[in-house]
Amino acid sequence: MQNKKITRMAFFTALAMIFSYIETMIPFNIGIPGIKLGLANIIAVWALYVFEFREAVLISFLRVVLIGFLFGNPVGIIYSLSGAGLSLIVMGILKKTELFHCITISIYGGVFHNIGQIIAAVFIVENYKIIYYVPVLMIVGTFTGLLIGIVSFEVLKRTIHIFKKEV
Repeated sequence: MQNKKITRMAFFTALAMIFSYIETMIPFNIGIPGIKLGLANIIAVWALYVFEFREAVLISFLRVVLIGFLFGNPVGIIYSLSGAGLSLIVMGILKKTELFHCITISIYGGVFHNIGQIIAAVFIVENYKIIYYVPVLMIVGTFTGLLIGIVSFEVLKRTIHIFKKEV
């Protein structure tokens, strides 16, 4: 059973990496610098429902670090880890309460991903004025979180029975 779980976690990590790479090839320019759809977050939300929280964190962490080393840079890894880490913590807490729908959890994940990156940016660029960018990022995070949540919910509906029986 442990081998099957490890294999599935590797599958989720690889799929998240593929989604991250595909996203770099999709032109998504809405006139706001640094905005991405966050396709790999589909896998993060999916993993929260299929695995335990710590395993979902490991999948996300591995995806960020591996993609960062393959296609990014150390600063990009810090931004991504900050966003993904805060996002997963918030989504994990909300999921644990069992009060929120998957789509709502994803929306919070999108918003807090951006907040995590702004927090990292404040320390990296040593300029607190970038906090004024938060309202814009909250709106964008809500929109992208909604889209990712809808797709994640559809994926979960079609696959949760497969994974819950065997994980």
